[in-house]
Amino acid sequence: MSNQTKRNTLNLNMDFTETVCLRPEDQQWITSPADGVSRAHLERVAEESGHVTSFVKFEPGSYFPAHTHPNGEEIFVLEGVFSDENGDYPAGTYIRNPPGSFHKPFTKEGCKLFVKLEQFKSDDIEHVVIRPEDQQWNQGIGNLKVLSLHMFHTESTALVVWPKNEVFQPHSHMGGEEIVVISGKFIDEYGEYPVGTWLRSPHLSKHFPRVEEETLIYVKVGHL
Repeated sequence: MSNQTKRNTLNLNMDFTETVCLRPEDQQWITSPADGVSRAHLERVAEESGHVTSFVKFEPGSYFPAHTHPNGEEIFVLEGVFSDENGDYPAGTYIRNPPGSFHKPFTKEGCKLFVKLEQFKSDDIEHVVIRPEDQQWNQGIGNLKVLSLHMFHTESTALVVWPKNEVFQPHSHMGGEEIVVISGKFIDEYGEYPVGTWLRSPHLSKHFPRVEEETLIYVKVGHL
């Protein structure tokens, strides 16, 4: 990788007052220090430390060296089966490894993850694992189905299922909003966001979202 490419991946999208949208065709995949592991950085403050948000792909049989999470790690398994010494985590699993936790991740069949590193509050110390069979969905506004994954202070993380042709109410994002489109296609007045899109909207931003087909999103609010 050229020095110019390296420079372009540092201090990446770290101005949280800006709206950022990275569709799959906008994402640059970069080989990590571990063989068989590649990453598409979405937010990044430094090369191998500090605040980072990424999509991560593990090829079958690959692993990442044992490491500690000084300020926590949050994972959503998008595809395949992710594993570490504590268990196996199939697609649809949500994981929070708190500050100071340690593991050696690997995969047998390959997997794709959404990962947020070094972004926990110091007193957010709960270890969370929610596998698909543990999920308890609730009725949301309108016809939405909502699965709460984690809440701490003003931050809230959830999965939301939008049924076909659902239109939500116009609203503002107190503390910002971050979305990953897991299936279907998310739409608002600013554009259309297919599977694999990462979208971050700043504090007090507004939109009027809808869908035309059943759509599943990961959404985090109140953290910016």
